[in-house]
Amino acid sequence: MRFRCIRLFAFCRCIQSLHWEETLERGDEDMGQLIALCIGFFRLVTGTEGPSIQAIRYIANSPPAQHHVFLVAHQDDWQLFMGDIAARQIRAGDSVSFIYLTAGDDGRDSLYWRTRERAALQSTRVAIGRDASTEVRCSTTTVLDHAIQQCAVANTRSYFLRLPDGKRNGIGFASHDYQSLRKLRGKKIRVVNTVDGSAAYNGWEDLTGTITNVIGPSSSDRDVVVHVNDPSIAANPHDHFDHRMAGLLVEDLRRTQRWKTQYYVGYALATRAANRSTDEVREKTAIFLAYDAVMKRGNPKWSAYEEHPGFYSECMLRTYARKARPSNRR
Repeated sequence: MRFRCIRLFAFCRCIQSLHWEETLERGDEDMGQLIALCIGFFRLVTGTEGPSIQAIRYIANSPPAQHHVFLVAHQDDWQLFMGDIAARQIRAGDSVSFIYLTAGDDGRDSLYWRTRERAALQSTRVAIGRDASTEVRCSTTTVLDHAIQQCAVANTRSYFLRLPDGKRNGIGFASHDYQSLRKLRGKKIRVVNTVDGSAAYNGWEDLTGTITNVIGPSSSDRDVVVHVNDPSIAANPHDHFDHRMAGLLVEDLRRTQRWKTQYYVGYALATRAANRSTDEVREKTAIFLAYDAVMKRGNPKWSAYEEHPGFYSECMLRTYARKARPSNRR
């Protein structure tokens, strides 16, 4: 009996050395009961009050923030199809990444697609809820030997892969040798080069591997939610082929990744019933118009809204998504 008491005394001394309050920061109920037992034991053996039970504090851990990834083909896609959702996750304090697969160049020169990148970052500022002075820090990061432009704004990261725009039908533009995501996935071409010549992707698997590493090499163990255009022709008819390729890329990756996935309606959105609240419409509109204003400053003819005001106005009233079935693959 004496030996057991000595062992318990030594254990309680060890617990005390860790500080009574700090050992309970995990909110561990069993540990709390054990410490209470130690306190009573100290009082019995030493004849002293020992540490006060009132000093013990339970500190509830906040749930880990999710990592939301908005993987899109072009620089204005998330604003149109999922802008209100992106803003909600950013303001909830979650980690948010935007991955832009193509330069959205539309077969034009670098002035156009670089303006689109700046416009996308301005939309991100508005979604964050900060003013235009919010700092943007850009640099080149290397992922699997591919140079990628990365920009950080508050709790967001934006990655611009700058692959060629594939045109709506997926055949590509002459200015970039008719390269496209559709052709790469269909093995019509073996390599796709970025529009600025900074990187080359040797096949679809090279691209999917790079995206996996951008999101996180251990992402299967994290709480990741990927937002992307719906690849289903039935659910999302008449969409841009670059949008569809973005969805198919995520669908291919879900064979090995346990990500939660939300698929969004693209160009067919304007034919659906309006389903956003007044506040959501106002927020989504502000995010899109922030993008469009930067484009107009670059060239008045680059305003997407003024080219098709009816279509873009309809998109502001709607956001449609479906959750992908959970993947059991590892």
